[in-house]
Amino acid sequence: MSFPRKLEDEILDHLPPEDPRAVRSRHDLNRINQLMGAASIIAGELGPHLHAPRRLLELGAGDGTLMLRLARRFSKQWPQVEATLLDQCNLIDAGMQAAFQQLGWQAQPLTCDALEWAGHKQNERWDAVVANLFIHHFSEDDIARLFEAVAERADFFVVCEPRRARLPLHASRLVGFIGANGVTRNDAVLSVRAGFYGEELSAIWPDTRGWELTERPAGLFSHLFVARRVKG
Repeated sequence: MSFPRKLEDEILDHLPPEDPRAVRSRHDLNRINQLMGAASIIAGELGPHLHAPRRLLELGAGDGTLMLRLARRFSKQWPQVEATLLDQCNLIDAGMQAAFQQLGWQAQPLTCDALEWAGHKQNERWDAVVANLFIHHFSEDDIARLFEAVAERADFFVVCEPRRARLPLHASRLVGFIGANGVTRNDAVLSVRAGFYGEELSAIWPDTRGWELTERPAGLFSHLFVARRVKG
């Protein structure tokens, strides 16, 4: 059972990146992502459909941890990938850059607001775009703008978001038991309330002609949306 979507400002979005509460909350989110199996969910969609991609893009990449997990999973079969890590703050440090380099991948930070990126006309293309715990920050109108930009610049898009349902909402109120700080405890609940259910994201996708859309629950707490261009 779901409930109406409610979009509210999350505390982390308004803290300076160097604020100790923000640093701690990002660590919390990485642990929560690991518990939710986000990298495995996304990899399960990418693996069967991509053959030797050269360029990947992550929207709302944060410190690059999710993409690094994908690199560790795929680097042997996908060598020399350029991973563009888009975020409004550059959180990719030298250690993260080195971790990608050791796997034969190149991490390319792109410091930009996602909606500004969507609004800029450009010729750059990526083999696939991923987003994790990011799309729920936006209104339906802004999601439509992001989706239109992705559809113009890539052939494959995988989104993993909070599932807006009772079980994930109850679980979000328990993140303090894994040591999450006050910022994370507040934002986890808001994230679920702003999450997705059913085929809400498919309804926003700009044009279903030539695209195969998949939308379903993933794991206990996640909501998966996949858009793949069908080449005829």
